[in-house]
Amino acid sequence: MKSTKKKVSSEDYTGLLKVLKNRFEKNMNRHKGIKWADVEAKLEANPEKLRSLDEMELTEGEPDVVGYDKKTGEYIFFDCSAESPKGRRSICFDDEALESRKEHKPKNSAMNMAAEMGIEMLTEEQYRALQELGEFDLKTSSWVQTPAKVRKLGGALFCDRRFDQVFVYHNGAESYYAARGFRGSLRV
Repeated sequence: MKSTKKKVSSEDYTGLLKVLKNRFEKNMNRHKGIKWADVEAKLEANPEKLRSLDEMELTEGEPDVVGYDKKTGEYIFFDCSAESPKGRRSICFDDEALESRKEHKPKNSAMNMAAEMGIEMLTEEQYRALQELGEFDLKTSSWVQTPAKVRKLGGALFCDRRFDQVFVYHNGAESYYAARGFRGSLRV
């Protein structure tokens, strides 16, 4: 697994914080009771997390704060783009699936990209929680973390929203589609 880790420059840092603050202020329903100043202080104390947020932003995930974990003192960011992030589509589920393809291999896998970005792929539970904050993936779908038993049998799970319902489906882990990517989470 190749790492694409890069440092966020002070210019990017300032620009990224401005983008995150604007999104935060425009979507207060996603993080009731949370103050931007507190989030910003946490980000400034954890600059390594900015690289991950920058990667989320560069791949058009539109990360935003969706919660606060009182036990750990961490703010939780999810990709909140209307559709599955454009920069993370047309990828299979994991590297095992990628290696199993004999031809027409995608450029990467969702699990590998998430690891390179320093984020976690959403679980089904997190995906459903995201859908409580708005309507996402009306035209696309997103891979989600898959139980080991399902993955061992060659499958992987993905979710979307259709007919005002959240659906969980299965596919061969090696499959990939132009309209399927993945959404990530980051704790700061």
